[in-house]
Amino acid sequence: MKFLKNKLAVTIIILSVTFLVLIVNSVNREKSSFVENGIGVTLNSVEGVFYNFNNKIKNTLGFVFNFSKVKQENEQLKERNSQLESMSQEYDSLKKQNDELRKQVNFQNQRSEYKYIGCDIIGKSGASYLDQFTINKGSKDGIVKQMVAITSQGLVGQVISVSNNWAVVQTFASDNLAVHAMVESTNETNGIAKGYKDSSTNSLLAKIFNLPLNSQIKKGDVILTSGLGQLYPKGIRIGYVTDVQDDQSKAMKVAVIQPYVDVNKLQEVFMVVPKSAPKNNLDDIKY
Repeated sequence: MKFLKNKLAVTIIILSVTFLVLIVNSVNREKSSFVENGIGVTLNSVEGVFYNFNNKIKNTLGFVFNFSKVKQENEQLKERNSQLESMSQEYDSLKKQNDELRKQVNFQNQRSEYKYIGCDIIGKSGASYLDQFTINKGSKDGIVKQMVAITSQGLVGQVISVSNNWAVVQTFASDNLAVHAMVESTNETNGIAKGYKDSSTNSLLAKIFNLPLNSQIKKGDVILTSGLGQLYPKGIRIGYVTDVQDDQSKAMKVAVIQPYVDVNKLQEVFMVVPKSAPKNNLDDIKY
């Protein structure tokens, strides 16, 4: 490329000198000769080619010299984008935690007659990992057996085992717990709610039993704890009705309930400190 560049330069110098000689010789003539015009056109064309070729070389060299700088800037932009994505995820997580705390505070303010102990879930256990979980608070923190676990969405379950620094909570998703329930729209308080797993859909549901055949319960009704038995405080949300069935053999209505709390997504709960010790345990109820 250097040889070609030097050869072009020599050619242009020779043509330029020749052109100057012709100009001097023809300065006193009114018109340039055909040869002079031809040489001028040729010289201009060669100069144009050389100029364009030189510009291409300069642009190519500029791109090569700036490539490392562009690559470095690109890496910096990628790193900055990664930082912004991380900050966005942290913001979403903090916002979610803040929203959950607000709901819990609102619930506690509405039910100020009870005390609450906040706990983190540190492990899952049981025949199904959704049956039970372990919390990071125990007897030294005031946790006792049969204490009720809730979230701002509703009922979770109750404590079945306590150690000094931890406790085990059995969830309402298990079919080992039964809860005195109330139909909010009709104020019926003779229902008993119990969790179960729907094998056809693999979803965790519940049913409310013991309702009379003339019950006015319907789809969409909200089911709450009734407060009977003094184990579960009155008014804790359990779920909403998705189906109502007649059990003619037992002369009662049975309603399917979609629980408000998704135990798959639990990370923390808070325990309800009862006003007095429970008088009975519904684990012995048979259906």
